[in-house]
Amino acid sequence: MPNYGIALDIGTSGLRCQAIDLDSGATLATAITQRHPIPGMNVIDHVNFAIQTGRDAANKLLIKCANELFASLGIDLSCVRRVGVCGNTFQMSLFQNIEIRDLAYAGENMLKTLGIEKVERNGAILKASDMGLIGMPDAEVIIPPAVRHEIGADAIAMLLITGVADAKEPCLVVDYGTNAEMALICGDGRIYTGSAAAGPAMEGQEIERGMLAAPGAISDVNLADGGWTCTVLDESMISAEGDLVDPLTGESKRKGAQRAVGITGTGTVAALYCGIKSGIITPPKINTEDGRLHLQDGIDLTSKDVDEAGKAIGAMRAGFLTLLNAAGMWTGDIKTAYMSGASGLYVDAVKALGIGMVVPGAKKLVQFGNTSIEMARRLALGQESLENLVKFAEKLKAEHCMFATSEVFKAIYAIEYSVWCTGMPMSMYDDMLSMSELPPLGEISEDVEVQKLAKADLPDTEKAPVRTVESGTFLEGKVEGCILCGKCVKRCPEKAISLDPVEGGSIARVASDRCAGTACRHCERACVGKLLHLDRFAVRL
Repeated sequence: MPNYGIALDIGTSGLRCQAIDLDSGATLATAITQRHPIPGMNVIDHVNFAIQTGRDAANKLLIKCANELFASLGIDLSCVRRVGVCGNTFQMSLFQNIEIRDLAYAGENMLKTLGIEKVERNGAILKASDMGLIGMPDAEVIIPPAVRHEIGADAIAMLLITGVADAKEPCLVVDYGTNAEMALICGDGRIYTGSAAAGPAMEGQEIERGMLAAPGAISDVNLADGGWTCTVLDESMISAEGDLVDPLTGESKRKGAQRAVGITGTGTVAALYCGIKSGIITPPKINTEDGRLHLQDGIDLTSKDVDEAGKAIGAMRAGFLTLLNAAGMWTGDIKTAYMSGASGLYVDAVKALGIGMVVPGAKKLVQFGNTSIEMARRLALGQESLENLVKFAEKLKAEHCMFATSEVFKAIYAIEYSVWCTGMPMSMYDDMLSMSELPPLGEISEDVEVQKLAKADLPDTEKAPVRTVESGTFLEGKVEGCILCGKCVKRCPEKAISLDPVEGGSIARVASDRCAGTACRHCERACVGKLLHLDRFAVRL
């Protein structure tokens, strides 16, 4: 009888899993979702949904999604012995169906006022069947520990998988995701950690024509003679040559082999870099006749896109500068920067450095893949013990920096916001830092070494091709008095909502994985009678 393990990465933008043969260590199958099953595009949206609609509802969406992913792997689930799981603290708490309100509200006094008990998240080994995971009666689920409420198992994975935790020279590692977990390794035994709520723009979301990495997505842009060249993902998710275009007008100067339907976060970074370098973009303004930066096939960036991406980049830079300040260091002290996560792997590292996503003094940029899935794999394979992870988590608690309450972070982010969103010239950046008694930003290294230590975000996909699974279900509720004007349906940017007539109104159904969550609510605002209230809807599994 075979022995299988499953590695599950619960990310903010979607879930990924791999089936592993525990005897040989071979990867047998890979399955992913393109979106998260809980409405929303960031942790705050997921928190709001879980609090407003109920923790049980959010847990059911996650467990249903995990069961669908596991079923798609094509293995005998009754032979699964271990499921290793990794993700941020909130996602892991929802997966376990444990208290989340202590993550949502800051401050001991607030928690006491609300009668909320803090939960110790020191890891656990649970029975799969007790969690609602189907078809694996003998499997145990290994839940790694968290450090703080915004520094979870994924941050531990980032440090251990990259190997930077034992670095003898100062270095900085950032997971370029929605939450941008980061750690400063000082080289003297100290490790400072933090998490910046960057939002989903770097993953292609909250960008007008943005999308997650998928066939037809523009993933890179480069300056060239006669225009800009676009790189587009083909049907096998491999980079293919796109068009040479005039960014001022969108005119195609030379047709490439691949058509485009949208742009990823890495493509957005590349377009920003090229736009700023060429003078077409002076954040947040785009200096074209129609105020849009044109790429191929009608895909373009707007000033709002620059604003959204800039806020994400600004949160990241404010984060690592805050860590440096807390450690008594600054940008010139860091010569090596590690870039983790899907965006960290696929983005052009030099372009990311050029627009502020990487510490400016770095001369060596090391790109990793998905460290979270790798940690889950090690847990599933029995190569990493829960005991060791708990000890490491305790060590990290000593020097954790809470950006939400840091005056330094607030001061630096205010500068970033001024640059990206109000048009303050970058030449004033150092003057603004000086007003907060901080040193100059430092010059961006020009001659940098880039080392890519992973070929793909997920390992072994050439042997176990990726299967994509639809991740959502429906939120459903009766809208009393609805006249079926359809304005909510037309206004929804994600085409997530539909209406069916019933006596006295309508039944509204919202696809949970397509809904952009509380950060959107365009449908509610479009309702003429203000009758639509998504937080009153029930989950229909």
